Amino acid sequence: MNTKEYNRAVDAFADKVFRFVKSNTGNRQLAEDVVQDSFERLWINRSSVDFDKAKSYLFTTAYHRMIDIIRKEKRISYTNEFRDDATHDFAGITDLNEILHRAVSKLGDIQRTVVLLRDYEGYSYQEIAGITGLSETQVKVYIFRARKFLKEIIGKTENVI
Repeated sequence: MNTKEYNRAVDAFADKVFRFVKSNTGNRQLAEDVVQDSFERLWINRSSVDFDKAKSYLFTTAYHRMIDIIRKEKRISYTNEFRDDATHDFAGITDLNEILHRAVSKLGDIQRTVVLLRDYEGYSYQEIAGITGLSETQVKVYIFRARKFLKEIIGKTENVI
């Protein structure tokens, strides 16, 4: 990959990688740092990365960097907030997008990641398996379970009204 192709990759993929990380973590600064690190690693390895594979390389790098940071934060902080159970009170929320966002935030890390890659970013099962290091079958199972969970949460009439 040459400098011109690298700049095209920045223009084409920076926002998508940022949205992916921010959707997973909910932390804007963390997302910015992960995007920066991912593009820095792409620049360092530009001679061994083809432009056609830059998107996959960036998402894989961002995913692994995000997981590393999350694990490090968990080791440092022993007083993490626990997720509410699946019966979160959605009363007073009228925006369906906000309900969906809150429901997605209730998913486990792996389920949230695979659903975001599949449904938000449009990756194939095979590409998601390559990014996350899971098998294709595992990816399908995680997506199925996540969608079932989301359907249960959002499907409740009292959550939407």
